[in-house]
Amino acid sequence: MATAPPVVITPATRLRLIYDGGCPFCCFFAERCELEGKLPQLEIIDGRRDHELRQRLRQRGFSLATGAMVLVGEDPAPGVLHGAEAVAALSGAMRPSTALLGFLSGLLEKPRRARQIYPLLLLARRLVLAVRHLPVDPDKALTATGVLPGPRPPR
Repeated sequence: MATAPPVVITPATRLRLIYDGGCPFCCFFAERCELEGKLPQLEIIDGRRDHELRQRLRQRGFSLATGAMVLVGEDPAPGVLHGAEAVAALSGAMRPSTALLGFLSGLLEKPRRARQIYPLLLLARRLVLAVRHLPVDPDKALTATGVLPGPRPPR
């Protein structure tokens, strides 16, 4: 079996962070990356809302249910970094302009450390999604009409 070539991130590389918009932690990280990460080529995409993109990624073997993704390069077949690998690569490419993002970036930029910490981040995501009555896998929420239901209103 052939291995995929390594994904290389340069200052000119197009990057798209696919995150879970139903998770406030994920939203916070994505927004901070976009606003304070000094990566002008970074685009953030709410993967929970973009069904078509999720399906294309699922066909390539990647699921938002098991982690965020960074698409590296141009379509039609950008490189895909998934989970801890995505967070480590993005954290390593950023030049944070705030102390909090600098701390998170420094904590997650080493691949080994990201692999150790990422399961805890996924657990926190699962807990907050459960509290919000959202499925971990957005594709499990599709109704018979193919429309995603919104979050439950507060009681």
